[in-house]
Amino acid sequence: MPAFRYEAVDAAGSTRKGVVNADNPRSARADLRTQGLTPLNVEQIAAQLDDAGVARSRGFGERLSQVELALFTRQLASLLEAGLPLEQAFTALLEQAERPYVRDLIASIRSEVIGGSAFSSALSRHPRDFAEIYRALVSSGEQIGQLSRVLSRLADYIERRNALVQKVRLAFTYPAIVTVVAFAIVIFLLTYVVPQIVSVFANTKQKLPLLTTMMLAVSNFVRDYGIYVGILLAGAFWMWRRALRNPDLKRRWHTWLLTAPVYGKFERSLNTARFASTLAITTGSGVPILRALETSRDTLSNVAMAELVEQATASVREGVSLARALSAQKLFPPMLVHMIRAGEITGELPAMLERAANSQQADLERRTLTIAGLLEPVLILAMGLVVLLIVLAVLMPIIEINQLVQ
Repeated sequence: MPAFRYEAVDAAGSTRKGVVNADNPRSARADLRTQGLTPLNVEQIAAQLDDAGVARSRGFGERLSQVELALFTRQLASLLEAGLPLEQAFTALLEQAERPYVRDLIASIRSEVIGGSAFSSALSRHPRDFAEIYRALVSSGEQIGQLSRVLSRLADYIERRNALVQKVRLAFTYPAIVTVVAFAIVIFLLTYVVPQIVSVFANTKQKLPLLTTMMLAVSNFVRDYGIYVGILLAGAFWMWRRALRNPDLKRRWHTWLLTAPVYGKFERSLNTARFASTLAITTGSGVPILRALETSRDTLSNVAMAELVEQATASVREGVSLARALSAQKLFPPMLVHMIRAGEITGELPAMLERAANSQQADLERRTLTIAGLLEPVLILAMGLVVLLIVLAVLMPIIEINQLVQ
């Protein structure tokens, strides 16, 4: 049954907006009149599908945020655990949705479910909002008859992932702010303060100190060519991003990132945490191990590490144990491999993977705080050194004049 977005006026003259399900627009208007509403506008919410049957985006930025996805999953799991049928659960979610895009999305999924489609099939029409791992877990929950339990675990997974991302972002926020402020102060000093002060001494025909002369040359360069340097750097960055579309170059770059000084361990920890947490929830929700490995591979941001997981998947497909397949790749932490081996021996692989995922997330948080802790004093010292050089360049002519006067 299609869903319709409506705008109507009630008996008191107030405008009301919402969504109603009906066979056609005429039936939708009739239902609104039955509720004592006078319809002003009734528009069908039909997902515009492309040739592949995938919903098209309605505009820039129109997608479900990670916070909204976590809230949607948690609320749906709670409603299903309370015994509500899937259709009624979607109706309740529809009434609580605030953003128009979220209401339209829920209404579209609800209409497809009412029309006889499986929940996972309805989600597959919205791949921008629901990733492959989300759809795979929902499909697994439908097959084993434990949709509410799987959704609850999925909500926990999304919330933990969001919390981890938030911690990483917050850890690097202060260094980023310090960097921006430092650049702004230095540029201001070089383009305005230094020329104003040094020009006074230049008019006296006094020979300027070497540091002052160098700083004045840097100041003139920044004033005359700074904008062009900025454009050049932005162009170089854009060209580098385009160059990374080349699979071979991207693979070599990501391989180097895994072994880069300081950052390499952070890159490995980040991708290992994603791999372990995704593998834990997929295997714990009844997804076959091979498909769970493929889904976990797709969540990795590092192409080189994703290829290692693909090689491990091929070994598992040939009958090799997961722990042995991962240990052969060398880049996976020994603790992760040992816990997977213990889980395979005891038959508690999902539980051991959950512990391994928690351990990797804790390791990632520790490395994030370490890198952020190193960046803060380095940035402050660098900024202090630059400002000191500028101050000395300004003060040295003054000191020389005072010496001449005495």
